[in-house]
Amino acid sequence: MELTDEQRMIQETVREFVDEDVSENVESADKAQAFPEDIWDALAELDLTGLTVPERYGGFDADEVTYSIVNEELARGHLAVATALSVHGLATSCIRQFGSAEQQDRWLSEMVDGRPVGAFALSEPDAGSNPAEMSTEAVKDGDEYVINGKKQWITNGERSGVVILFAKTDRDDPNTVTQFLVPKDVEGLEVGKKEDKLGLRASDTTTLLFDDVRIPAENRLTEVGDGLQAAFSILTGGRIAIAAQAVGLAQAALDDAVEYANDREQFGKPLIEHQAIAHKLADMQTDIQAARLLTRDAARKNETGVDPKAASMAKYFASETAVDVANEAVQVHGGYGYTKDFDVERYYRDAKITTIYEGTSEIQKKVIARHLKQ
Repeated sequence: MELTDEQRMIQETVREFVDEDVSENVESADKAQAFPEDIWDALAELDLTGLTVPERYGGFDADEVTYSIVNEELARGHLAVATALSVHGLATSCIRQFGSAEQQDRWLSEMVDGRPVGAFALSEPDAGSNPAEMSTEAVKDGDEYVINGKKQWITNGERSGVVILFAKTDRDDPNTVTQFLVPKDVEGLEVGKKEDKLGLRASDTTTLLFDDVRIPAENRLTEVGDGLQAAFSILTGGRIAIAAQAVGLAQAALDDAVEYANDREQFGKPLIEHQAIAHKLADMQTDIQAARLLTRDAARKNETGVDPKAASMAKYFASETAVDVANEAVQVHGGYGYTKDFDVERYYRDAKITTIYEGTSEIQKKVIARHLKQ
């Protein structure tokens, strides 16, 4: 599980960027529920918005382990930023993997620099864990598709410039789910409700409304009916990214808890010298390292072929670890951990989403169990 020299260099670069430029803006962005666009532009300057873009378009063309490292380090500083970047990466990955040469030339050459921002529209109000139940429809009309429907929980929903959309060509047939590329400025596409969330409050999460949206037929990314298979393939990598983010968030919570336990005294000695606290910290460290190793193992396996079980194991364990570690970090801080004066309060709120988005913990266990069948 050792990193290469190049991977260590990237890790150190992103860590330094987070410590110097990202962390100081987190609280204000969280309070205002506003995404920090200046941080996004800085990510572009570091070439991180082109992580999954081929080198011929000026991209980083990062391997899976490097991608997970970047997500871990960003989430250690600001989960909302890491989430936005990973969803942008999902969009560029879809175009790279399924788009025509013309589509790649048109979009990747711009998205590599962070604009337009990419969004990934799969979930709906009545189709979350089972996307085959989606009702959004794209009907062929001559050399165009006409799209009608509603998508929900869309990260980068408002700030995006291009949407990777999943819709049925026949609403009554679950086997017709197809992937499309939809420019955000097309007529009939509107941004709906912005979600008021428990955590991840700086993340731009909205609904998207499609009312007789017309796109050229050449904007179809997959063959008719291949959309779900494409989505699951892309989401395997996405789940590894979420696992890495969960590890980064948990690491931040542990770091703060260790610092507090060393500084805070009770009964005449630092908290860390009390066995009850020391053992909490030991458990937190052990679980984080286990989650990190599971994540890097899944990333390496995904470089040679899609491995849904490894990705689900990493995502399940890392996300549950993030929740547990954030909870214990609040406990170590005592009453102060329940106030907004300390970052652990935000870690506690943010951690929960990692067990939900891109497949709940229950779905991850279902995937793992399915691959255990003889």
